[in-house]
Amino acid sequence: MAIGGGSGDTAPDQGALPGSDRRGSSGIGSRAVSRRGALAGGAALVAGAGLLGATRASAADQAGASRSGPHHLSPRQQAGQRVIWSYPGLTPPQALFDAIRAGLVGGVIFFGENIDRNDRSQIQGVTSALAQAQADSGIRYPMLIMTDQEGGIVQRLPGAPGISEKQIGASADPVATATSAGTGAAQNLLDAGINCNLAPVLDVYREAGNFDDRFGRSYSMDPAVCGACGAASVVAQQRLGVVTTAKHFPGLGAATRDENTDLGPVTLDVSRSDLRGIDELPFRYAIGARVDMVMTSWATYPALDPQLPAGLSARIVQGELRHRLKFRGVTITDAIEAGALDEFGGTGERAVRAAAAGMDIVLCSARDVSQGQDAVDALHAAIADRRLDRGHADQALRRVIGLRRRLH
Repeated sequence: MAIGGGSGDTAPDQGALPGSDRRGSSGIGSRAVSRRGALAGGAALVAGAGLLGATRASAADQAGASRSGPHHLSPRQQAGQRVIWSYPGLTPPQALFDAIRAGLVGGVIFFGENIDRNDRSQIQGVTSALAQAQADSGIRYPMLIMTDQEGGIVQRLPGAPGISEKQIGASADPVATATSAGTGAAQNLLDAGINCNLAPVLDVYREAGNFDDRFGRSYSMDPAVCGACGAASVVAQQRLGVVTTAKHFPGLGAATRDENTDLGPVTLDVSRSDLRGIDELPFRYAIGARVDMVMTSWATYPALDPQLPAGLSARIVQGELRHRLKFRGVTITDAIEAGALDEFGGTGERAVRAAAAGMDIVLCSARDVSQGQDAVDALHAAIADRRLDRGHADQALRRVIGLRRRLH
């Protein structure tokens, strides 16, 4: 994802970062000190975490779609609950509020351009208005209101955590520092009315100055340190009621300085043994800590699937993440408008392909309300004509709604 205007964008024009992202507005047409202590603390943390009415309908629904399936939502609303929308500027457009009141929006993502960093009341007013629109819809559980509050250069709100993942990993006590940073990030987000953080990044960077390290977005070159810090962040934030997201599965740590999935295709020719022993290891820690969501990357990994980017690959989403790592939570795509997907059609086709691969939520982050609408329309149509399996769609929706019901 990209940095600079949007989700990956917190800092001024730093260029695009896959994964952070984002989700650029490119729309379719982001040592040694205490190393053993960090690992021991991370293992303990993971173990501890284990204990741890009438709805307004759209014109299409009014035209005859019956309310059925999970939670008495119409088929179109069921599709909508799996799509994250975005918009340009500081003020959400009326079209977004209309879609929310019609029950067609699963969540909203904020970028730097949506937040006045000098006036906290601005974003508080926006999140309050979005929550009221959701209440007006009759759907009795919150939307996912999200942003990238990773720390360092990638964070949309001023304030905590401030410190970058790289700084956390290099600290004297990485796990304690990650816990403190996670707590601060969660408190900051909740104060703004945001209930979901697209963090932590669990990429294990391979060399100094590469794509992740260039922006301080990876905890360490040591996968165990990345895992221990990531688990600590997950537990700290979720304990306060913020949804967390481990990204970018199965890992972007091998990406070179200029390999950016926001801008075009990226192929990471990493062996299967290295992917599983290095890149996927931090995700094991996060899954052990019961992380709420996992975001896939848009890179292609020939050792796992030579044909498709991770977020469009059932081999990776279902095979690696669900079957091999036993993840039972919610899956979310990276920015659906990413340049890495140029050969896979427009928003609608990409959304359907991602859902077919096993992605529960589609992230539409081009800051264009029509993009979210296109994704909803495509998912609805694909389920209706059985290009997408209805049973699998129901399971995805139940996971998403189950997560959102736990929010305050």
